[in-house]
Parts: sequence; C-alpha cells; structure tokens
Amino acid sequence: MRWIHQPPPPEQISALASTLGVSPVLAELLLRAGHSEADAAAAFLKPALARLADPFLLKNLQLATARLRRALAQGEQIVVLGDYDVDGVSSTALLVSILRRFGAKPRFVVPRRMEDGYGLSRSAIDRALEPGRPDLFVALDCGTNSHEEVAYLGSLGVDVIVVDHHRSKEKALEHGILINPHAHDLPGDDAWRHLCTVGLVFKLVHGLVKELRQENHPEAHAIKLRDYLDLVALGTVADLVPLQFENRILARHGLRTLQEAARPGLRALMDVAGVRPGQDLMPVDISFRLGPRINASGRLADAALSVELILSDDARFCRETARQLDDFNRERQDIERAITDEAERQVEQQFADQPGIVLYAEGWHPGVVGIVAGRVTRKYHRPCIVLGNEVTQAKGSGRSVDGINLVEILGGCADLLSSWGGHPMAVGVALPKENLEKFRVRFAEGVRAWTGGRAAEPELRIAAWLRLADIQDRLMDELAQMHPFGQANPEPVFGLRGVVLRQRPEVFKGQHFRFVLEQADGRRRLYGVAWKMAERLPPVGRPLDLAVELTWNFFNDRKSIQLELIDWRESAPSEGPPV
Repeated sequence: MRWIHQPPPPEQISALASTLGVSPVLAELLLRAGHSEADAAAAFLKPALARLADPFLLKNLQLATARLRRALAQGEQIVVLGDYDVDGVSSTALLVSILRRFGAKPRFVVPRRMEDGYGLSRSAIDRALEPGRPDLFVALDCGTNSHEEVAYLGSLGVDVIVVDHHRSKEKALEHGILINPHAHDLPGDDAWRHLCTVGLVFKLVHGLVKELRQENHPEAHAIKLRDYLDLVALGTVADLVPLQFENRILARHGLRTLQEAARPGLRALMDVAGVRPGQDLMPVDISFRLGPRINASGRLADAALSVELILSDDARFCRETARQLDDFNRERQDIERAITDEAERQVEQQFADQPGIVLYAEGWHPGVVGIVAGRVTRKYHRPCIVLGNEVTQAKGSGRSVDGINLVEILGGCADLLSSWGGHPMAVGVALPKENLEKFRVRFAEGVRAWTGGRAAEPELRIAAWLRLADIQDRLMDELAQMHPFGQANPEPVFGLRGVVLRQRPEVFKGQHFRFVLEQADGRRRLYGVAWKMAERLPPVGRPLDLAVELTWNFFNDRKSIQLELIDWRESAPSEGPPV
C-alpha cells in the first residue's frame, strides 16, 4: 500500500489556525477538505439547520406539495411504495409519518426482492393495488426510469409522484411528477444534487409543512421537523452519499436526534445492535449495526417489516420485531460468509488477472451479493460485480474503487443487460444468463479502457503527521467538529513517524492485536488496537511508521483515547527522529 501525504503550504495552515483559533492539525484537515476561506471553514465546523435552502428551489417540488395538499384536503387514498434498502425504508417511514400527522391513512408497500425484483416493477405495483385503486401513488427511491410503469398507473386514473436520486438513463418521465436533481440537472442544484432519497423526501415534507403553516393548519404548527432528522440520517449515511453541503447538515443533526432514540422501534433496534445509550452516535453505528439489520429484512424476507418497526409505538411489537431483524441479520451474515469464500476462490482460480471481475454461481442468494461484491472489491482493489441466480436471469450488485465509474462502464455493456442502474461506486445489474460470458469480457474491457490498462494500486492518504504528544483530549474535541465522517469527508488517518514498540503486541480472538506506545520520557502511554491484522504483527524494538485513526474507547464507564491501526511500515533511515 502506497502512503501519500500532500500537505498544504505551512503559511496557509498557520494563517487559518490563527484566524479560527484552532490547532494546526485541524487547520490542515480543513484545508485538505477544501475549506481555505475562514468563513467557509467556520460554517463547515458548525453546520446549522438555518443554512438549509428553500425547498421550493427544487424542481417540481411545489407541484408535488400541491398534489399532496389536494389529497389531504379531499381525503384521497394514498399509496407509498419505497425501495427495500435503508434509504427506501427511511424515506417511506418519513413520508408516511408526516401524512398520518395530517390525518391521512396512507398504505405503504415495499417491493419484495425475490418476487418483485428491483424498484417500481409491475408486480410490485399490482400488489400495491390489490386492496384497491388509490388516487395518488408515491414512489420513493425508485421510478426515475420506470416510464411504462408510471404510464400504466396513469392509464388507471392514478396520479403519480416519484421522488428518487438515481441517475436517469433516458429522458425525464413524461407522466407524473418527478423530483430528482439528476434527471433535471439545473444550474444551482449543486446544494442538493447529492441528497439521497430520504433527503429529498425531507425537502418535500419541509415544503408541505411550510405551505400548510401559511394556511394556519394547526397540525403544521405542531410538527417539529427536527424530530424527523433521525430518519434522514439513517438513509443518508447508509446510502453512502457525499456528506457535504446539505447532506452534512442533515446527517450531523440527524445523528443527534437518532442518539436520543425517541422512536420505540429504533430504540429497540439499537438495543439488539449493541448501540449503547449515552454514547455519541457515529456513522459507523449506522453502517455496521443499524443499517445491516434494517436491510436484512429486505434481503431475506419483506422490508415492510422494517418500516412497521420504525412507525410502531407498541413497545412489545418493537422488541419482538427488532429481535427478528437481528435474527435475519445473523442468517444474512452466515450466507454472506459462505458466498464470500466461494467468490474469493473463483477470483483466485479463474479471474486473478482481470482488471474488472464478474462472478456468478447458481446457488448464490441475490439478496446478499452486494455485500460480497464490496468485500471482494476491497480485498482485490478492483471493481467487482457479483451475481446470483434468478430463474433465467443472473442478478446482483457491483462495487467499485475510487476513480472508476461503474455507471459509465455499464453504459458500454447496456445491450447485454436487461436492467441496471445506481451510482458510480455501486450498481444493481440483471442480465440473461446466456449473456454472462460476453458481459464478463465487455466489463473487463471497459475497466481496462477506463484505467488505461494500469492496475489500480491501493493508496493510503495520510491526513497529517502527528507526534505522540499531540494526541490529547483537545485534539479529539477538535476532531469531533469534523464529524460526521463518511463519503467525501473521510475519517482522517494520521501518521506517527519513528515510534518504537517496547512490548510485543497481544493477539486476541486469533485475528486482532492490541499494542502500547510510550512517549520518550515514559510518562504517558497510548493504547491501540489492530483489527484483523494478527497475521502481520509489527516488530518490537525497531523504528516504525504507523497509520492510525483516533477514536474514543468506552470501558467500565471510563473514556480513553484509542488508536486504531490501519497500516504500518518500518521507518526509512533518512526520515530522522519522530515529529
């Protein structure tokens, strides 16, 4: 792994640190994040809700609020269909919650992955219409490219609103009201271009509440939109959208709301996921604890269960459902581990030299292959698509590495695919099985052309070099102002140069190890952990460079700084003493 450190000019660091009254370390992080102006840097450190833009600047939003207001005024029947991932589930829960506050009784439906496939499919629509034909149909986190399906609903006399953030492969929808900044791509839309669907739904309900407050609707004045930011944070963090601009504001405040766990369903889910009350909630808690459990029902059963959990006020139902989602997640983990092992064997035996990897097996569950694709991509540092069996189709998901756009590459394979879509870093794909080998070749060629034939070498970007003496509570407090970390605001990796381990690292659970660093005067120790690195123990007594992340460790009601080791290397003789 190649370590890269490209520091800003020292005079810039010094000037920004002096102006803001922060440490040079925080000033370097701000400059690296592109905040060279003091005002912009200060706004980044304090992302205020007051900075959210007028929702009606978003194209078609006023048309959508007008249609929703008519439905509310006339007591019309509304159906909400949201996708089965965390973004779709949180979007559905948010819109249904607000509509209920205004007296509506919307039905909600979530596509069943194995029966309905992805998105706004005809089978999902037909299932949604079984209890009766609604007046208004709202599709969330899907529908941008569903021309035939939206036209079908229109032919039945059903009005349609689509709120989605997936990129459009064709012209914008001719029927219905579409809210999607990617489909319209208007100047000035940068502030919300990277909102996921739940962020767009928040803009929609913000506009709706704003208009109804102007009409002096009593319930509109009672609604505190801040109370719904927990749902926005769930979808925003889990969907891996860039945590910049409005996403940063929504995620920062939403994590605080989520931490309060006012919803019985989310509180129960946090309990089974091991998220401790009282601790600061981090994006990693959504990514690795809450999100997978919400997703598990959609992968193995029916994601409507997750929506019901979030919406419920019944404590017993919430406890039982949270445990059920936890069981689904354990089952998902077992299936995923088995498929990952098989997938890695395929790579080693058949595709070790391919710049882009396409893997398939008849027995692989389509509901977990996206997670497997992510694991394979990280291990081999190459774009990977993992497909499972679905009758005559091979269906699954792909993940990419920085700098390689899967949407562009799949565009060159479109004639071989029956459906595809997503983001540059993550896509969903389906194709006839007879096209599989041609797709493998075309995909690899597309990646090779994109990279110019160069192998993508893993890189580790060092945010700043520290001395052990720099790692104090004050630095941790400053880093907290950079939260939340995520896409486009990555957790900083710090370099420590020339440190020497005096004690042999302690291996635990066969995979991980703990280590101790001492300052030169021996008066202070720092403790660290290395996850899944037990097969690569650093030597004792020799100068080392360490790449670490800084976290808080909570143990026995005590809070202490912990180093999380990302990589290590032996110090080069020319690098001199620790800095």
